[in-house]
Amino acid sequence: MASNTILVVDDEELVQDLIRLYLEKEGFRVEVARDGEEALAKLGFANPDLVILDIMLPKMDGWAVCREIRKTMATPIIMLTAKGEEFDRVLGLELGADDYVCKPFSPIELVARIKAVLRRARGGRDSPKVLSFPGLVVDYSGHRVEVDGREVALAPKEFELLWFLASHPGQLYSREQLLKNVWAYDYLGDTRTVDTHIKRLREKLEAGSEKRYIRTVWGRGYKFEVTG
Repeated sequence: MASNTILVVDDEELVQDLIRLYLEKEGFRVEVARDGEEALAKLGFANPDLVILDIMLPKMDGWAVCREIRKTMATPIIMLTAKGEEFDRVLGLELGADDYVCKPFSPIELVARIKAVLRRARGGRDSPKVLSFPGLVVDYSGHRVEVDGREVALAPKEFELLWFLASHPGQLYSREQLLKNVWAYDYLGDTRTVDTHIKRLREKLEAGSEKRYIRTVWGRGYKFEVTG
């Protein structure tokens, strides 16, 4: 992972310096932005492998920046939140963030989370992977999904959730297990983000199709199962 570029978006100089110190020790390149507008401007030429994104920023907050990034890019994002409130965590996940860290944070833990997110983002890229089912094709290397021959656009985390479930057809997963495997989260008391992503996946996969791909097992979780 050495030489990967990390874009740190935070308006506190002490936080910037602390993160830079630990990341450069691990061999990462570090770019810094002090507000939301500067972050979006730097995305183009810095081409970071991962973004560390504070929520409370001048000019444009972290949520708005995350929304803009996710319109066109699948770059991994780790959100920084000062309070660690449940609402902040859930909203960040639903907007497409890959992980979050609460302030004050341990730099060692942050580095570990960065490495874990980069491993997940890189996983499977070295060799093409395609899953085929009746009416459905999921191409991991091309990040493409086709339903009945038409391409369906999925958000990055929707794609990862579908890939994980489709890679284990018939296997039942609780919401907590999906959080841990897709978002790399331990259970923290709220699993609504899983339900939200499942709902969006179903709407996109089932629009105009007679087949159904994700089954709810009430009170237990979800499984990938082709029916119809």
